[in-house]
Amino acid sequence: MTTARVVDLDLSGRSAMVTGGGSGIGRACALRLAAAGARVTVVDIDAEAAKQTASEIGGRAITTDLSDLDRIATLPADVDVLVNNAGLQVVAPITEFPDDKFSLIQRVMTEAPYRLVKLVLPHMYDRHWGRVVNISSVHGLLASPYKAAYVTAKHALEGLSKVTAIEGAPHGVTSNCVNPAFVRTPLVDKQIADQAALNNIPEAEVVERILLDRAAIKQLIEPSDVAELMAYLCTPAADMITGSSVTIDGGWTAH
Repeated sequence: MTTARVVDLDLSGRSAMVTGGGSGIGRACALRLAAAGARVTVVDIDAEAAKQTASEIGGRAITTDLSDLDRIATLPADVDVLVNNAGLQVVAPITEFPDDKFSLIQRVMTEAPYRLVKLVLPHMYDRHWGRVVNISSVHGLLASPYKAAYVTAKHALEGLSKVTAIEGAPHGVTSNCVNPAFVRTPLVDKQIADQAALNNIPEAEVVERILLDRAAIKQLIEPSDVAELMAYLCTPAADMITGSSVTIDGGWTAH
């Protein structure tokens, strides 16, 4: 299912960069920004996925591993819209959580966004306009078991987004988090198998009993839904929305 484009967004003459843009939410965001007229740079660790997305939108593909923090300085700095989306998930109890994976997730999902924001803000300040959209999660607002690294990183991203909003306000730059519950992506597909093993239940029961247990609307979110919310945050109508965490979670956080 593809969400209709309901947001009137014109980014003609603007540039955008989307991390993790080769698949899932990142790909949907790249497609949406390109449809609005932006020149889009697709950053992904998967070279083929990045090239595929970029070729569809006439954009630029850059293959990079964001856990190699020094490489971030080589990415384009002349960016008007930055979508920090790249991420990964490891599901395990704290007592068994791999230390190296915890550190990896912090680098990719906290330190890399920090460095990316630092990289592009001077350009945004010079143009007196910019949009930073951080793809956070309901797990940036609350916690679930077995996701210590992911929950930690998303909470940190929320803090980074708020500081960026405060510092960017005098320069016409907004910074917000989009907080989806479970989205129909490859990252979620992998979690289904992991959660089945952890909870000793069949994979067919994971979506209803684990993933959607706390949601009022019992269905996965589509990547294009998240991208459309991201698009709205880039419109003039959203000029006063900054430092916010906007949920798209089927009522998950209403409980």
